[in-house]
Amino acid sequence: MNVNVDAEKYSDEEIIKMLPGFQNKYTIVNGIKLHYVEGGKGKPLFCLPGWPQTWYSLQSVALQLAEENRVIIIDLRGMGTSEKPDSGYDKKTMATDIHQLVLQLGFEKVNLMGHDIGGMVAMSFAFNFPEATEKLIVLDGSHPSEGMYQMPLIPFPGTFNEKMDSEMPYAWWMGFNQVKSLPEQLLEGRFHLLQDWLFNYVMIDESKMTKLEREVYAYAYSDKESIRASNAWYQTFNDDIEDSKHYKKLEMPVLGIGSYISYNYMNYGLPLVANNLEVVEIKNSGHYLFEEKPEEVLNLVLNFLKSKK
Repeated sequence: MNVNVDAEKYSDEEIIKMLPGFQNKYTIVNGIKLHYVEGGKGKPLFCLPGWPQTWYSLQSVALQLAEENRVIIIDLRGMGTSEKPDSGYDKKTMATDIHQLVLQLGFEKVNLMGHDIGGMVAMSFAFNFPEATEKLIVLDGSHPSEGMYQMPLIPFPGTFNEKMDSEMPYAWWMGFNQVKSLPEQLLEGRFHLLQDWLFNYVMIDESKMTKLEREVYAYAYSDKESIRASNAWYQTFNDDIEDSKHYKKLEMPVLGIGSYISYNYMNYGLPLVANNLEVVEIKNSGHYLFEEKPEEVLNLVLNFLKSKK
């Protein structure tokens, strides 16, 4: 593999060409460099991706969202070409990164949409900066809670198969990513092995994750620093859970969108932390909703953003 050629092929400058009207931008917030892409006009919609992806995970819906919104898709602290510091991976600090970007861009209130880890950060933003949160959308992810302590160490008999079981999900990587130093030694240069297994396991139709998408993400997480930083999102869950004990219930409109895997858990957990809430299931999709069911996601998101709630 020619690293220099791949670096150019999968660079932000190259893949953003697939999103006409969008631009790459970098800025310093909260003492670190963040990368984000921006396009469209209208009310600001800040989009936060999850693991193991980058801003590119929104590419299937970004152009349509940008027809009515100023879309800002951010590589979180530790993601993609954003900085990967040694610390600051608790969701409150990561939300502060986003809030400082909001202020820097001159906004008072924004809509937020987060998937997976991005959903955790988006919720932390809403908890900590409610005055800056117009509406909140979370997809297959919510703020860490004490329920995580009930996750099984081993799978229940008959539930660990080719596809994730919605009733008894076994997310072993949640524990694996807690381990410090070892994952980056094992996965450096071969992160695609874990990534491709994961996509197959948590998607109904893994073919919806294209070859290019897989290559972009495999490249983004192929080095030790990227693996170390992204695993730090998981290693701070205890801090996040402790922070959650002090948050007030959310009052702004909240939309939760769950796949066949996460809907039941979101439908149970989100009402405990949000008063003005709608939770919707996309039954025919796995965890990576933007890839498997982009049109259904777009319909839900755009209608929610237009509503007078």
